[in-house]
Amino acid sequence: MRMYVNHRQNNWAEWLATAEFAFNNKVHTATKMSPFQANYRRELEMGFDIRKKGKNEKAEEFAREIKEKHEEARAALVRSQEEMKRQADRSRKEAEEYRVGDKMLISTKDFSMELMKRVMKKLMEKFIGLYVVKKIVSENAVELELPASLRIHPVVNVRRIVKYREQIEEQKKIPPSSVKIAGEKGYEVEEILDRQERRGKMKYLVK
Repeated sequence: MRMYVNHRQNNWAEWLATAEFAFNNKVHTATKMSPFQANYRRELEMGFDIRKKGKNEKAEEFAREIKEKHEEARAALVRSQEEMKRQADRSRKEAEEYRVGDKMLISTKDFSMELMKRVMKKLMEKFIGLYVVKKIVSENAVELELPASLRIHPVVNVRRIVKYREQIEEQKKIPPSSVKIAGEKGYEVEEILDRQERRGKMKYLVK
């Protein structure tokens, strides 16, 4: 109807009968037949036919054919539902259980560059953390202990988090030993590998 009503949309009632005819005459992708055919075992007529006098079909035969059409439609719907379920099950995985105290990584997919303080979004980390589960809100949401600098709501959907897996011994990175410089924590630099100025500030790549 949206394609046929006028600009003022005040003649929609005139198109109701046409819209009803078009809907009932359209073949459904799941049942492979139109709603009218499913109910009356025949297609809608596209014009006016002169009714011929003749003997009516038997009520029993009519009911049997209607039943067969309904069974065909029902079987087609079942096949369609099974196919949709099969496609959905391919991407479905077992729900993971979370406990208070679990260490989590949170996805940065919906984070802005300003929030992450990055210049290019495509080079941002995919996950950040670690953040500890403070409370189990529901099967689909948990509350995390987040720092004040990360200005997001602490209750997040489980689709946005993944459990942190402890690194094996060979993968662990040992942080360099720190030194005290003017009462603050610092590190001794062995070599400056590169430098770059960003927004008026000089950044260094060190070893």
